[in-house]
Amino acid sequence: MKSQSDSYASAGVDITAGYKAVELMKSHIARTTTDGVIGSIGGFGGLFQPNLAGMEEPILVSGTDGVGTKLRIAFLMDKHDTVGIDCVAMCVNDIVCCGARPLFFLDYIACGKNYPDRIASIVSGVAEGCVQSGAALIGGETAEMPGFYPVDEYDLAGFAVGIVDKKKMIDNSAIRAGDVIIALPSSGVHSNGFSLVRKVFDVENSDIKTPNERLGGKSIGEALLAPTKIYVKPVLAVQEAVTIKGVSHITGGGFYENVPRSIPSGYTAKIEKASIRTPVLFDLIAEAGNIPERDMFNTFNMGVGMCMIVERNDVDTAISVLKKQGEAAYVIGEVVEGSEGVILC
Repeated sequence: MKSQSDSYASAGVDITAGYKAVELMKSHIARTTTDGVIGSIGGFGGLFQPNLAGMEEPILVSGTDGVGTKLRIAFLMDKHDTVGIDCVAMCVNDIVCCGARPLFFLDYIACGKNYPDRIASIVSGVAEGCVQSGAALIGGETAEMPGFYPVDEYDLAGFAVGIVDKKKMIDNSAIRAGDVIIALPSSGVHSNGFSLVRKVFDVENSDIKTPNERLGGKSIGEALLAPTKIYVKPVLAVQEAVTIKGVSHITGGGFYENVPRSIPSGYTAKIEKASIRTPVLFDLIAEAGNIPERDMFNTFNMGVGMCMIVERNDVDTAISVLKKQGEAAYVIGEVVEGSEGVILC
């Protein structure tokens, strides 16, 4: 028999709503089941048995992140089935930068009031992100926190664990001058810079639901909610074909902060700004906020969600593999000697 507490309910926490939410999300979680999953949700810990066959020195790689203030757009649009993809993407895109294959994911949802259908909708997005990345959703937590969060708001975070054989790790140590930088296009703003986005569009007081001609008929709200693209399978596919020397996930801090993280000391990424295919959404952001170009590239991905560095002789093969994976990848620059980390010219 399920537990029930009238006293707890009087304080604003409905235990039975939590049970209903779990029942509603089970079908979504089932979509993510992989061979390593042991048992089902509901225990005190998620269980996973990794297949280590063929690995000489397996290394676990973990990453954690949240969706940030992009959630505010979800609240205003009353659309909650895509932010879970963002949550997974922000974690798995980080760990694949090391060449790691995601094994499993856990989420954490804190809310002012547990609306089971909404929680299940959020988890449906988490499950979709897990399917896209090949990770199993093996557990999570929903915390109802009345008086701490408004009843119609929530926060969402999670973490992923992946694995890579040490000899296949991407660690940037082999990068040399002349190596080529390949761009993997983003799906939009992804999940960074939304404090600035919300300010320049004044989302709390303006209409973000009206179709915008410059966005092909999508509204500002729809364009901003486009879920973060997950790059796991494309990167792992390239890793099987050529040697990847470095990978950068372009998140908060844009090009100036993230690209240097994949470049060793003594080298600089020289990127041709004219080669970057920037979606019109970023033009609208820059215009609305009168934001200088330098600040745009230091805040947003500008249409490039991930950068990959390979030898010049491997460029054609890498791009061919990426295109087979659905990525319209293209060259944006090269590695040169220098100490600047990144130069946009």
